[in-house]
Amino acid sequence: MRLLVTGGCGFIGSNFIRYVLEHYEPEIVTNVDALTYAGSLQSTVDFPAEFGDRYEFVRSDIADFQGMERVMSKHSYFAVVNFAAESHVDRSIASPQNFIHTNIVGTSNLLDAARRHGVKRFVQVSTDEVYGSLGETGRFTEQSPIHPSSPYSASKASADLLVLAAHKTYGQDVVVSRCSNNYGPYQFPEKLVPVAILRALTGKPVPLYGDGLNVRDWIHVEDHCAAVFDILMQGRAGEIYNVGADNERRNLDLVRTILAHLGKGEGFIEFVPDRPGHDRRYAIDSSKIRTEIGWKPLHDLERGLAGTIDWYRQNEPWWRDMKRAE
Repeated sequence: MRLLVTGGCGFIGSNFIRYVLEHYEPEIVTNVDALTYAGSLQSTVDFPAEFGDRYEFVRSDIADFQGMERVMSKHSYFAVVNFAAESHVDRSIASPQNFIHTNIVGTSNLLDAARRHGVKRFVQVSTDEVYGSLGETGRFTEQSPIHPSSPYSASKASADLLVLAAHKTYGQDVVVSRCSNNYGPYQFPEKLVPVAILRALTGKPVPLYGDGLNVRDWIHVEDHCAAVFDILMQGRAGEIYNVGADNERRNLDLVRTILAHLGKGEGFIEFVPDRPGHDRRYAIDSSKIRTEIGWKPLHDLERGLAGTIDWYRQNEPWWRDMKRAE
């Protein structure tokens, strides 16, 4: 089996490649990444020595037609797993054009290239943010209407629709996963968990938007990677699968937990003006993937956060290099 993984130098993509190569025996995994600010070769620096010729890296932009032609002409791939995306909401508000380029144009280009080259399956890795905001009760199901609130989530929703349309129009074998908030090693230090860890470690205040009571459903990145692989191998064509770990936490409480692990007090919390269109609550109903495929999360949130904190403590050169790239 040959896999083409896009965005494999980013947070979730690099963890996915590591997961697949450590647990399974694909003939080759090709990692295509444009190495924008959030992607780093340092996240995959051990791959060539550890996995040998089962791993290869190609620097290319998924929105580059000729670039994707060259990549897909090299091997006969079983599947494309598309992690490549601009993903930070704040950056999408400041500069939506980059999100349209990568998340919409890039996904369309990948779909076309996969059809031309006979790729058997296309997995679109998406986000629960396409659903918009929930009230105090309920969970998003795969039947929930999409109602994106930011340029980021709108671009991901657009990409999802292109993928699902390719199934209906061309009969292309596609599957879409929509996951809740990830945490774990190799996360770029602009998201809430690494921001809280690194600012507390360096003695700086931890910024929290608004009142800090926005609720997110958290999942360890390794559990997400396992779910994506299971969806790749067992998901039904044309279907959407929600992926969540039933770990709803208010942002304020999550930061309090991180500070407590680090022996820091709540005086490190700094409330800042809320960002535009900030969704109040996300929660995922993942019963479909659990029932149909048998996936379930293995990481406890408290232990997972403690392990993530330890990872950042032990990998200061990595995160300092990444912060210089911001």
